This record gives sequence, C-alpha cells and structure tokens, in this order.
Amino acid sequence: MASSSSSTGSRTGQAAGTVRCAVCGAESRQPPFRPGPPEQAPDLDLRPGQPLRGTMARWLQQCPHCSYAAPDIARAHPAAADAVAAAPFRALVADTSHPPLARRFLAWAHVLEETGALHASAEATLHAAWVADDMKRDDLAAEWRLDAVALWRSGPPLDAEQTVRVIDALRRAGAWPDAAATASALAAGNPPAAVGQVVALESRLIAEQDSSGHSMASAMPPSFPRPHVAQQKLGRPARGEGLWARVKRLFGRG
Repeated sequence: MASSSSSTGSRTGQAAGTVRCAVCGAESRQPPFRPGPPEQAPDLDLRPGQPLRGTMARWLQQCPHCSYAAPDIARAHPAAADAVAAAPFRALVADTSHPPLARRFLAWAHVLEETGALHASAEATLHAAWVADDMKRDDLAAEWRLDAVALWRSGPPLDAEQTVRVIDALRRAGAWPDAAATASALAAGNPPAAVGQVVALESRLIAEQDSSGHSMASAMPPSFPRPHVAQQKLGRPARGEGLWARVKRLFGRG
C-alpha cells in the first residue's frame, strides 16, 4: 500500500500539497480537509448536520489521471489498481447522466466493493444518495439507497444500529413492505433504548408512507436547550460507547 511522503498534503495537514496516487503513481494537487463538528443533529441515516453536511465535495480526493477516488488517494488496497482499470469502473466514472460528485462517491464505493469492504461500500453508496437528495434526483437517491441496502446485507451480520440505517434507506426508497418487516423484526429483538426510539419513529413514518428525510432530534428530542457547539466539551467518545449512544448523549434525553 502506498503512502504519502512528508511533503505531501494529507487530509489532516496544515497545507495543501502534491499527492502521489497510490493506483497510477501520478501526482496532483489535493486540498487538505479537516472536518469540523456538526452543530445540528444528524438525520436518521446519520447524515451529519450543518455545517459538516455542506462539505461533502471535500470528503474525497480524486486522481485527475486514473479517476481513483478515496479519502486519501495516496493509499490504496493492493487490488484497487485492478478495480480502477476494469471496464465497470471506467464506465461508472464516464457516466455523465450522474452528478459528478455522486460519481466520485460511487467510484470509491466500487473500489471498496471490489476489495471486499462491503459495509464501507454501502456507506459510500449512501453518500451518493445524499448528493442525489440535494440535487432533487429522487430516482437516483432511491436507486442508490437500495444498492446500499444490498451491500449492507451482503456483508458481515448487521448490528442493531446498522439495521436502523437499513430501515431508513428502505423507507426513503419507498420499499414499504421490506422496511416494515425489517423494522418489526428489529423491534421484536428488544434493541437498546436509543435504537428502539428511532425504530418507533421509523415504524410510524413507514405506516404513513413518508419517504422524506427526518432529523435524529425528532426521534430523541432534547429535554433542554442544547448549547452551541462552541460551548460543548464533547471530547472523544467514551471507551466502548457506540455511535448511537453518543448521538443519544448529544441530542437525546440521557
């Protein structure tokens, strides 16, 4: 696996620099990106709130020579070069019917899938659906959400928190019977309290055939005004604390 040199701009470095693509070896300028904390609650599928929400165009780098896309193109799985050179990848990045930013996420998702990282590929595919949401392309958003669900289900067994994201993707795509069945099965399994709150909301939205986006705060409303992010001292999640528990701590009653 290739890595950047000390003069290469990294995603957490202080200055933009020249990055050598780990797939084709070409160099390109890639601006650094240090994500800031969101001030608003995430969506039910954990799409972050603003201002982080508005920085999606900076989440991935893309090589202008071979089109390899990744959070850091100076790193690549050993099999990535074969995936990037293959016809399916070339067709994907050349498909001008899809928004350019969505293609970048789909390119990364394709490499992840080809290298066996199915859950990570599902995540990247969901990010492409978020781009489609912003562009009012409901058809593409639904298609890519269903693709993400297929990837999640093809990978290792899903935990309760991941299953909630599957439910939300199915609901947002209008796959009502599958969404309802998946929500019922999860609720019957006595999930953690925070997950149960979200599943209860998802079940109501499914019954109403509501396919719109909803905030996590609507499932776990705060019991008191939340301070501005600048006043919060969040630190790192406690050891063993899951993502859903942290969301509940920030936006919920506990």
